[in-house]
Amino acid sequence: MELLSDEMLVETYYAAIQYELEPEFIRMLVLELKRRRLNPETDKITA
Repeated sequence: MELLSDEMLVETYYAAIQYELEPEFIRMLVLELKRRRLNPETDKITA
Protein backbone atom coordinates (compact mmCIF):
# COMPACT_ATOMS: atom_id res chain seq x y z
CA MET A 1 0.00 0.00 0.00
CA GLU A 2 2.84 2.39 0.70
CA LEU A 3 3.77 2.36 -2.98
CA LEU A 4 0.47 4.00 -3.94
CA SER A 5 0.33 7.77 -4.05
CA ASP A 6 -2.44 9.40 -2.04
CA GLU A 7 -4.24 10.23 -5.27
CA MET A 8 -4.05 6.65 -6.53
CA LEU A 9 -5.22 5.31 -3.17
CA VAL A 10 -8.34 7.50 -3.25
CA GLU A 11 -9.02 6.52 -6.88
CA THR A 12 -8.58 2.84 -6.02
CA TYR A 13 -10.96 3.16 -3.08
CA TYR A 14 -13.70 4.64 -5.29
CA ALA A 15 -13.12 2.04 -8.01
CA ALA A 16 -13.32 -0.78 -5.46
CA ILE A 17 -16.68 0.50 -4.28
CA GLN A 18 -17.95 1.10 -7.81
CA TYR A 19 -17.03 -2.41 -8.96
CA GLU A 20 -18.20 -3.99 -5.70
CA LEU A 21 -14.88 -5.65 -4.97
CA GLU A 22 -14.28 -7.84 -1.93
CA PRO A 23 -15.27 -6.15 1.34
CA GLU A 24 -11.95 -7.16 2.89
CA PHE A 25 -10.05 -5.31 0.14
CA ILE A 26 -12.18 -2.22 0.69
CA ARG A 27 -11.51 -2.46 4.44
CA MET A 28 -7.77 -2.55 3.73
CA LEU A 29 -8.08 0.58 1.63
CA VAL A 30 -10.10 2.33 4.35
CA LEU A 31 -7.48 1.47 6.97
CA GLU A 32 -4.74 2.88 4.76
CA LEU A 33 -6.78 6.02 4.10
CA LYS A 34 -7.19 6.49 7.86
CA ARG A 35 -3.48 5.80 8.47
CA ARG A 36 -2.61 8.55 5.99
CA ARG A 37 -5.30 10.81 7.46
CA LEU A 38 -7.07 11.07 4.10
CA ASN A 39 -10.76 11.65 3.76
CA PRO A 40 -11.98 10.39 0.36
CA GLU A 41 -14.92 12.79 0.44
CA THR A 42 -12.73 15.88 0.77
CA ASP A 43 -9.68 14.53 -1.07
CA LYS A 44 -11.59 13.25 -4.09
CA ILE A 45 -9.84 14.10 -7.32
CA THR A 46 -12.04 16.10 -9.67
CA ALA A 47 -11.29 16.25 -13.37
